[in-house]
Amino acid sequence: MKRLFDLFLAINAAAVLLVPICIVAILVRVTSKGPALYWSDRVGINNTIFKMPKFRSMKTDTPAVATHLLKDPKSVLTPIGDLLRKTSLDELPQLWCILKGDMSFVGPRPALFNQDDLIALRTEKGVHQLVAGLTGWAQVNGRDELPISQKVELDVEYMHRRSFLFDIYILWLTFLKVLKRDGVSH
Repeated sequence: MKRLFDLFLAINAAAVLLVPICIVAILVRVTSKGPALYWSDRVGINNTIFKMPKFRSMKTDTPAVATHLLKDPKSVLTPIGDLLRKTSLDELPQLWCILKGDMSFVGPRPALFNQDDLIALRTEKGVHQLVAGLTGWAQVNGRDELPISQKVELDVEYMHRRSFLFDIYILWLTFLKVLKRDGVSH
């Protein structure tokens, strides 16, 4: 049922958001050098690597590390990068991953391929068996502000509580957080 819900919602969201997606892609291209999309290697279900697209919010020569590990994250943002991140518009291309089945709307956020500490802790707790999500329980409870151990504990809580209604609740909370631009540090 979760997969059918993801497909239904992704197809409808893609149809509704087609024009905004095209506008953002054009804006990224005209405000900075490089492609509109950035494809990062992410860790999905059972620790498999998949390519996850985002609208490029950083300069093309930025190292592939978690944003909080950059010396000065603001200095590597493109002219519209801060806006894309604060509004979560950079996440729109991930609808592709939901359609493909690499991601779900709700689940633990996919780790970067080099976030060894996060990957190891998720594997130890069994979270690696879940499909990665566009949003998740940890996202609505702190997002960038949470230490890795707390993110994983929230992922574990999601793993034990997951249900269709809980996913709907998380999607609702995500919508409210995006409106308020809550929990985005970079």
